[in-house]
Amino acid sequence: MIDRYSRPELKQIWSEENKYKVWLNVEIAATEALSELGQVPKEAIKIIKEKATFDVKRIEEIDKEVHHDVIAFLTSVNESIGPESRFLHLGMTSSDLIDTSLGILLKQAGEKILEETDKLLITLKNKALEHKDTICIGRTHGVHGEPTTFGLKVLSYYDDLVRARKRFEGSIEELSVGMFSGAVGTYANFNPKAEEIVCKKLDLKPISISTQVIGRDRHAKYLNDLAIIATIIERIALEIRHLQRTEVLEVEEPFYKGQKGSSAMPHKRNPWRSENLCGLARLIRSYAMVSMENIPLWHERDISHSSTERMMLPDATSLVDFMLDRINVIMTDLNVYPENMIENMFKFGGVVFSQTVLLKLIDKGLVREEAYKIIQKNAHAAWNKKDGDFKKNLLSDSDVTKALSKTEIEECFDPKRHLKNVDVIYERVLGKVKEAVKA
Repeated sequence: MIDRYSRPELKQIWSEENKYKVWLNVEIAATEALSELGQVPKEAIKIIKEKATFDVKRIEEIDKEVHHDVIAFLTSVNESIGPESRFLHLGMTSSDLIDTSLGILLKQAGEKILEETDKLLITLKNKALEHKDTICIGRTHGVHGEPTTFGLKVLSYYDDLVRARKRFEGSIEELSVGMFSGAVGTYANFNPKAEEIVCKKLDLKPISISTQVIGRDRHAKYLNDLAIIATIIERIALEIRHLQRTEVLEVEEPFYKGQKGSSAMPHKRNPWRSENLCGLARLIRSYAMVSMENIPLWHERDISHSSTERMMLPDATSLVDFMLDRINVIMTDLNVYPENMIENMFKFGGVVFSQTVLLKLIDKGLVREEAYKIIQKNAHAAWNKKDGDFKKNLLSDSDVTKALSKTEIEECFDPKRHLKNVDVIYERVLGKVKEAVKA
């Protein structure tokens, strides 16, 4: 992933230096396991652990000649050890090293993503509590529906992310497996007991069965769960973009001192960070699709999955880490404008309270269809009119006033009656917790 969308910790995880460090740890752990079963002299293990090292530039140099990165790596390591290097990679095939190491790298990356997810969950929880009673209009089909609160909007994002985190944590566990089954996965040259030993050393579980590669459904689930996290982030970002439109202006991305919005138009304050996140989410979803294509391979193994994974696994994890950090910054410093929310809600004289009046009329004995026609007529008469006033229309309609008093009509326009069960929803999501939590 390009530097623009990479943060230091994920860059370090996917660096060549760290990859080969993991490879070396796996090779040494495998050799130690064989030694415990009496297949490798203990003296050789001591020498290997003391001398084993690698040089990235040397590996690249060798790879240009042999066109095989694992052989190039082993050759570089062997040069640092000497004769005892013959005990490295015994009975193993390249995929044993690559797939086991890949699981470790994905676990490292996944744990960092979980950390960033937890930070965002704290921010969303705090924002949801802060705006629990901040009344705004809820929209369906992009059109004003009925009153809700901005806190409820944020609480739904929090709830989505809690589920996504749980799923992704399961994906990390599913990929925390090791494989040392050799060519075509029969353990012809590597003792399954040694596999159990080396996996324990690496804090992995031994794979139950492999062909020569670990089944790519595990990797596909990992990437699909990343795509869900990215898409939840997009859901938040898309809402911010809609609510920041000039004619709405209920929330606004943070705009910092010295920031510029447009090279041509000095007045611009654009939701560019949110737009950026929506675009990046598309890329993550495309990787999820490719990961599904990687599940079917020829016979016991081919490498059609390998080229895609070299790019999309570092990219996807780095991007989601970046996205989590960016949306956390946006939500932490988000500008929220309650006054605009109220003003928008009462547009056209509060047409959004139509259902409340409808139910009042039904309660007074009117047939639903008859009441609906009366309310719709008055609402549409106010809709998209500069001086349109739904409440005024109702107060002037004899079909309404003969059933409802002025006070009863006025009561229908109190948005707080829509929020009587907000606490119930919060308790379902957060339990009894009603206080902000510290990051």
